[in-house]
Amino acid sequence: MEMEAPADQASGKHIVLVHVACVGGWAWFKVATRLRDAGHRVSAPDLAASGVDPTPLREVPTFRDYTKPLLDLLESLPPGEKVVLVGHSLGGVNIALACELFPEKVAAAVFLSAFMPDHRSPPSYVLEKFVEGGTLDWMDTEFKPQDPEGKLRTAMQFGPLVTRAKFLQLCSPEDLTLGRSLMRVGSMFVDDLKLQSPYTEARYGSVRRVFIVLKDDNAIVEGFQRWMVQNYPVEEVKEIDGADHMALLSTPAELARCLADIAGKYAA
Repeated sequence: MEMEAPADQASGKHIVLVHVACVGGWAWFKVATRLRDAGHRVSAPDLAASGVDPTPLREVPTFRDYTKPLLDLLESLPPGEKVVLVGHSLGGVNIALACELFPEKVAAAVFLSAFMPDHRSPPSYVLEKFVEGGTLDWMDTEFKPQDPEGKLRTAMQFGPLVTRAKFLQLCSPEDLTLGRSLMRVGSMFVDDLKLQSPYTEARYGSVRRVFIVLKDDNAIVEGFQRWMVQNYPVEEVKEIDGADHMALLSTPAELARCLADIAGKYAA
């Protein structure tokens, strides 16, 4: 779901919000509303096979295909316009790819408890380290092939137990119901990302990066968030207390203020 700011907010910073796997741009509705009320322009695109995008996952073979709606948005920007890119969870890899392809269009890349590649390893590296670390109990998450022959990539679907315990444990019952109702089958695209060259220091590495640590995240725990910052240092680290993995639902006011502060500091 592409959510754009009204024309009368054109003077604000342009903030592009990139969602986690299995949801869509809708997940940013609380944060987007607050940012617009503060005078910013906001885009929250649905990535391929996400949100209300009609493409089925089986027709999205690569991570770049999955990221295409974000890349199209950046490519369409007027010359000289820069945005603040915000990636949540797996969305961190989406914004890293966007920075690699369009570094001149990004004022800052913000990783919200997000997987943050470096420029030394394939972009799958942080995902593989996360899985190897065993910090997330996947509980009733289903990983299954999309076809009997196993030629398509493995699909991932979060069950009600893991959603409640690991992703939205501090959210309201209403937000939990909404999240469960709108979740779709997704993928982490690890096999495809393993085949990709590292993003480069000259392009991705040239974009200023900020990491927002969610202190009560049960999915990507604080320790792993801080390991990613140690692995690939950033310009600034911010923290939000009392925020679960879906801080955009559980602590939207705090997150919106944090993003507005970042936009004010890094965007011209």
